[in-house]
Amino acid sequence: MAKLNWSAEALAWLEDIHGHIAVDNPAAAIKVVDGIVQRAEQLQQFPDMGSRLRAEAEGEIRMLLYGHYRIAYLHAVDDDTLHILGVFHGALDIDRYVP
Repeated sequence: MAKLNWSAEALAWLEDIHGHIAVDNPAAAIKVVDGIVQRAEQLQQFPDMGSRLRAEAEGEIRMLLYGHYRIAYLHAVDDDTLHILGVFHGALDIDRYVP
């Protein structure tokens, strides 16, 4: 089973997502963030289920979808660790954040 490693930036994105939604609906904010986390946890069983964006020396950068959100992660080549790089709303230009 692969290990998940959430970057500080990815956790900050989750907090921002929660804060943005919670202004109008705190219960929905919790539901969305929990759903994103649960979706990312599926990667532990199926690390390649996201679509491949590109290969890097460290591994493959892949993208997993959850509703309107994209979970960017690095599947490292040298171990079974999946590094969650960020969580982005689909309306954002992903290339600005995952160069």
